[in-house]
Amino acid sequence: MSLINKEVSDFSVQAYQNGEFKEVTKQDILGKWSVFFFYPADFTFVCPTELEDLANVYDKFKAIQCEVYSVSCDTHFVHKAWHDSSNAIQKVTYPMLGDPTAALARDFDVYIENAGLAERGTFVVNPEGKIVAYEVNAGNVGRNADELLRKVEASQFVAEHGDQVCPAKWKPGAETLKPSFDLVGAI
Repeated sequence: MSLINKEVSDFSVQAYQNGEFKEVTKQDILGKWSVFFFYPADFTFVCPTELEDLANVYDKFKAIQCEVYSVSCDTHFVHKAWHDSSNAIQKVTYPMLGDPTAALARDFDVYIENAGLAERGTFVVNPEGKIVAYEVNAGNVGRNADELLRKVEASQFVAEHGDQVCPAKWKPGAETLKPSFDLVGAI
């Protein structure tokens, strides 16, 4: 079953961000674009490379009014300990959500029941709190933050320009397509 247009359920979790613990709720995501970036666990191998990659382009997400939330089934206390001990994770300034009850992982359908971990799921959520793009990778395949940024930019563009669509590898400023009878078979 597709998760496209699924509304994120109400939630309240603890997060670690910029040396502080804070609560993050569904209300915090409404009215702006969000990325939920699930990963299996803190203190692992592929995960820090992904979170560091996101940290390196976080300013670009902020520039397009998109908040990034990394999520694992660890607690916010573990996130702090990882942040304090890892050079890669020390670069992270976006909220690191703790999901020890797996409420978020279950809501986004990425919880691995028998392992107590989340899959590598990436979700773009619109300002109405609905999922508009997502992908789930095997645990041994890392993701690319630049491609994720492009997906958010394309999702924002089509939300604003509903009569146009973004072709493969589209980037802001590039040509879009306007679906029509005359376009059928012309590409």
